[in-house]
Amino acid sequence: MSVRFDRALVRPPGQTFAAGLTSAGLGVPDLARALDQHAAYCRALERCGLEVVRLEPDSGHPDSTFVEDAALVVGDRALLTRPGAASRRGEVAAIAPALSRYFPRLGRIEAPGTLDAGDVCETERLVLVGRSQRTNDEGIRQLAAWLAPAGLPLAVIEVRDLPGCLHLKSGLAHLGENRLAVVDELSSHPALAGFQRIRVEAAEAYAANCVRVNDRVLIADGHPRLRAALEALGYALEALDMSEYRKMDGGLSCLSLRLPVSSSIQQPSARTAMR
Repeated sequence: MSVRFDRALVRPPGQTFAAGLTSAGLGVPDLARALDQHAAYCRALERCGLEVVRLEPDSGHPDSTFVEDAALVVGDRALLTRPGAASRRGEVAAIAPALSRYFPRLGRIEAPGTLDAGDVCETERLVLVGRSQRTNDEGIRQLAAWLAPAGLPLAVIEVRDLPGCLHLKSGLAHLGENRLAVVDELSSHPALAGFQRIRVEAAEAYAANCVRVNDRVLIADGHPRLRAALEALGYALEALDMSEYRKMDGGLSCLSLRLPVSSSIQQPSARTAMR
């Protein structure tokens, strides 16, 4: 069974989007096109049955559209992260008020720990976490302690030296039904041995960052082999143009913080920022 979601927090890119962190080498993103792609992404979430809560753009933090990295939601609990890039740490304070509308208490990763939630992949039976350039051992230790009351074991996967893999979820995605879409470099890791692994070929590695949202899978457009493999397994797909976010090392999972149905334990204030 896949976790079901009923709400997602998103933040459109701000005017400073092109000043964000990137190692992609794919050129400067076009903001107007990025905004169009973000709007299409939000419409896809709505077609998946989610209420989309649109937070205001935050030009003070160029990477702030990648809301997933600043917080982690597991069941009815939420954890504020401490991003590995110092320039992104202000994003945590910016998203905390929105999360506090749904969660009475927020956990927090403290220094010297660092944790980007893009390194955390929850599955049916364990949580996979990447040790990356953005997530360190102390952040992983604090995450394990936070997960312990829920009885969720944690398995660590090393991705620091994996080219093109900024975060763990740059190279794999949980699809429900004990399945992972995964690049070859990660497929043989012992932590993945009990999963059915759907191969993401090197030429389509960017598509490994796909997202199961209720009864659909969102996938980056232009990756026909992975698309065919998922359709053969019976998944309903939404293919989305992600060109401008790829230029900034971002993927589909990064653009929303998805709240499980069981997590919406408080009603949001009528003053929730909506657009």
